Amino acid sequence: MDCEQDLKSNVPDDALQEIFSKTWSIAQNKRQDSLFLLSILRSLELIHRQIRTEMFEPSLPETRNDLYQLVKDIEEKGGWPYIERMKLQKLLQNLQLDEIESTKSNQDKV
Repeated sequence: MDCEQDLKSNVPDDALQEIFSKTWSIAQNKRQDSLFLLSILRSLELIHRQIRTEMFEPSLPETRNDLYQLVKDIEEKGGWPYIERMKLQKLLQNLQLDEIESTKSNQDKV
């Protein structure tokens, strides 16, 4: 199963699957454009934050039993949604590798 199929199987609603498929398709078409991909990631982070603060937090259960059911669901179905950020050190390592490869390529041409 590829990444798209794996992730789509975890999307319960047809409308969400459509959004996921469209976003994934756009990202695949722009896979070499790091600035565009970064803008997608920023947009996803923004909507994640807005949904969490403006809709999810106000909808949290008020009773202990309902809160227990929510926590149980979170644990059973994959945990808390988290948007991971690339570590700056990892980005710098990638830049160093690119610089080394570029230098080597230029030396091979001489």
